[in-house]
Amino acid sequence: MIEMHNISKVYRTDMIETHALRELSLQVSAGEFVAVSGPSGSGKTTFLNVAGLLETFDGGTYTLDGQDVSGLSDNARSRIRNEKIGFVFQSFNLIPDLDIFDNVDVPLRYRRMKADERRARITNSLELVGLSSRMRHLPSQLSGGQQQRAAIARAIAGDPALILADEPTGNLDSLMASQIMDLLEKINSMGTTVVLVTHDPELARRAQRNIHVVDGLVADAVAASGPAARGRQGQTHAESAADRGEPRP
Repeated sequence: MIEMHNISKVYRTDMIETHALRELSLQVSAGEFVAVSGPSGSGKTTFLNVAGLLETFDGGTYTLDGQDVSGLSDNARSRIRNEKIGFVFQSFNLIPDLDIFDNVDVPLRYRRMKADERRARITNSLELVGLSSRMRHLPSQLSGGQQQRAAIARAIAGDPALILADEPTGNLDSLMASQIMDLLEKINSMGTTVVLVTHDPELARRAQRNIHVVDGLVADAVAASGPAARGRQGQTHAESAADRGEPRP
């Protein structure tokens, strides 16, 4: 699903160069739920922006769902974002003067779907997140947790292969945060790949795999390699143990 090799990203001003990503390499397989964690300023959000084609990068290669996205035009990147990626942000990013139904409708209109199909997708996604009875409410009439669920409905209405969530519980209390994680896990169980960026170790532990980023680098090469590579490493360890006459784990 996501394959990044030696990705670098540098922010430049007249006086300063900031290396946000330093030859970062990682893989996320289709259907995984992966947390990307690390301290503030470690490069987590930059990684997410690059993964979501919101920002370009300066070096390395990035393959998304089998397609090399390194040299795509802005229009091509926008099309992939709209068709394959759903975004969930900490600040919800709902349009305040549109009701929840119309907020979810906005990205579907960009895909020029027919009205009947859009209506069915919106209704189904709002039902999944438990907001069927609130679809004609404005964002200001909802709690923070309800607004985030509306944002998730917007993200999944287009049936994306990948959900990218940037600190989606950062503005919520612990109960609402747990409910949002429950919802993301449910969406993942239905086959959607989920990548969660978080600084909260408790939330990171709920993912199937945790990739720790420090100073723009993946701190654990095994965690970055995906389940297949980790399985190969486990097999090598078992074979090595057998060679030494030890019981296999």
